[in-house]
Amino acid sequence: MLSSRPERIRKLLADLVGFDTISDRTNLPLIAHIENYLGAFGIKGERIVDETGEKAALWVTIGPEDRPGMVLSGHTDVVPIVGQDWSHDPFKLVERDGKLYGRGTTDMKGFVAVCLAMVPEMLEAGLKTPIHLAISYDEEIGCVGVRPMLREVAKKRVRPLGAFIGEPTQMQVIIGHKGKHGVRATFHGLARHSSIAPDGVNAIEYAAELIVEIRRRAIALAATRSTDSLYDVPHSTLLTSIVHGGAALNIVPDTCTVDFECRGIGITESKEVTDAIVAWAKAELEPAMKARNPHCGIDFEEILDYPALDTAADAAIVTLAKSLAGRNDHAKVAFGTEASLFSSIADIPSVVIGPGSIAQAHTPDEFVEMAELEKCAGFVEKLIAYCKNA
Repeated sequence: MLSSRPERIRKLLADLVGFDTISDRTNLPLIAHIENYLGAFGIKGERIVDETGEKAALWVTIGPEDRPGMVLSGHTDVVPIVGQDWSHDPFKLVERDGKLYGRGTTDMKGFVAVCLAMVPEMLEAGLKTPIHLAISYDEEIGCVGVRPMLREVAKKRVRPLGAFIGEPTQMQVIIGHKGKHGVRATFHGLARHSSIAPDGVNAIEYAAELIVEIRRRAIALAATRSTDSLYDVPHSTLLTSIVHGGAALNIVPDTCTVDFECRGIGITESKEVTDAIVAWAKAELEPAMKARNPHCGIDFEEILDYPALDTAADAAIVTLAKSLAGRNDHAKVAFGTEASLFSSIADIPSVVIGPGSIAQAHTPDEFVEMAELEKCAGFVEKLIAYCKNA
């Protein structure tokens, strides 16, 4: 006899939280655990392993494989705990006052636990329309692991009808999010003793000029670009986030790295903005450095890229999501998700909807409310009913 749904969710979430899947570590033990769980129901998933052999995504189909289905998607990786003041072991689930604490409870093992807990109901329903579970890795470092899986899905004879990505939205239907493009600029100067500073090429000072230009363009973006009132920050944003340079006070710095990003409203706007900055630096800064010394210059490296999501408010997937969630509203968010890659790589219409609040994600003593997980289970229950009859 099956345990109650809340008990199943708690048990599965405790299991998932117990795996330390910070993005710099393997997720294979967690994937194996999910495979064993599904195997007990006679379900076999498809592993998509990365080039290192240390990470894997899992694609699971419940129901007929020759019909287009609906996707429930979540990632297995979590952010680091270094420097955070936790009141208990982050990798042990703790329940207090209706809240379940642990790394990843909100972002987003809670959603994965709910989906797995509902597998018995999926099997019992005798689905006419299949439900797919898409379980990925390395979302937190640039939505890396979902891409190979989606390329495999795009090759399949039957493509899914739509996808629900379970990032924490308090079960609000999210139809759009900003894209992001991140760039690292490495300035190569010429070191000299600071007493003869004019003979050197100061990498930090040239990097500072780039930082000022980024700030100037960020202000211009906020003032002149088209805005979208559905976003809490209703315009594209641009900023410098990390700077490293210099070795000692009495040495002209010969190296400085600058990481900067744009989060754009338009589908490709993020990369267009950063490309323009790179072009400016190559035209304005690099020639000045090379004029001082031909071995000096700037190297640029793309460090992160995903497109924006912009699902039409009247799209079928949005209407269905609202029906399943029992609400009529929709919104957009500034944070990125894998939803835009479902759309861009596999042409699968997508929305973001999941339990918990983004305010809890990445924080010490991260938690998700049990009531949120139960609401999510209700959503999946209605999806099962829809797929049973559709």
